[in-house]
Amino acid sequence: MQHAPAVRSRPDWLGFGVVGLVLVGLALLGVNILFNMQAAGMTPGFGFLAQTAGFDLSESLIPYTPAASYARAIAAGVVNTLLLALACLALATTIGIAMGLVSVAPSPPGRVVATMFVELFRNLPKILVLLVIYVMAVRILPPVRDALSIGPVYLSNRSVYFPTIQPDASQIWLLLPLSAAVIMSLWWRHRARLHKQVTGQEWPVLPVALALLAGVPLIFAALTDVSLTLSYPEIERFDFTGGGRLSLQFLTVLLTLGLYHGAQIAEVVRGGIQAVPGGQVEAARALGLSPWNVTRLVVLPQVLRIVIPPMINQYVNLIKNTSIAIAVGYSDLMSVSGTIINQTFRPLEMMLITMGLYLGLCLLVSSLLNRLNDRLQSQAKRAQP
Repeated sequence: MQHAPAVRSRPDWLGFGVVGLVLVGLALLGVNILFNMQAAGMTPGFGFLAQTAGFDLSESLIPYTPAASYARAIAAGVVNTLLLALACLALATTIGIAMGLVSVAPSPPGRVVATMFVELFRNLPKILVLLVIYVMAVRILPPVRDALSIGPVYLSNRSVYFPTIQPDASQIWLLLPLSAAVIMSLWWRHRARLHKQVTGQEWPVLPVALALLAGVPLIFAALTDVSLTLSYPEIERFDFTGGGRLSLQFLTVLLTLGLYHGAQIAEVVRGGIQAVPGGQVEAARALGLSPWNVTRLVVLPQVLRIVIPPMINQYVNLIKNTSIAIAVGYSDLMSVSGTIINQTFRPLEMMLITMGLYLGLCLLVSSLLNRLNDRLQSQAKRAQP
């Protein structure tokens, strides 16, 4: 029996050549930068990160003072960026899913509203939306001393003030009941899944989990000496003390990116819904399922598998677009980086640090969503007959 001759694969000389040219170009660029820095009497390095920053931040979630180092200022900017990105992702996803569902609803007025929303925010520059919202908020909201009161919450053109739980060292013990609540929630979710497989009936999972996560720590605190005293905002001279606050800059960027990317996500969701075969929806209705159950049990699970790849792009773009917060003075990573460059004249080092941090955040989000997508796709393949 004769065997077919083995096909010898030729090396991809074109690909090797392109990669080689790119590497040579990067090497020439790096050498040129080093020569120019030496000619200007500058020595590249990252030793400046240990120096005193000497500037303040408009807000910080971690302890920070002007006497802290540049490295701590960068860390504070990263934490502020993470908080802003997470809040914007949650708001944009909520708005996008809601508008996506309304855009394919049977109600003509609802479809018109969804279309107008998408076309408006999808075709306006983000920076323009940001500045319009910021100027309107500054003009409409009252000053601090005349802050608008909505119960214990106060609104001003500087911040939104609200009650918070006063920190106490004994609150560390709440980690024990919180961990127990997480374990009980997972156990209940497992039992509900088994019950559905056996009987076809659904047990409530999310309400029970939320009740456990909130109730178990509260019961533990009531039975022990853990302090859960509320701190309320009170006006003193020129500003409020006590409680918590969200700056107007943070809320403006949150609303801007939530609306802008919510419009983008709404189109992604609408496309995913229209990709679901209509016969499955009709079959679910024929079985007597309510419109809500048809959407929850038939449409959305399939839409999730369809929209995750384009949603990765939207989420990564949103994280990068948080850098527009510098336009309204929010102390995010980009704002801190610009201040450090102005003080130290280390543009190369700071741009490398900033690029690396943004790259790391975006790669982390895309990696997590890709893993979720792979898991959903494998589950769909196993479910096929």
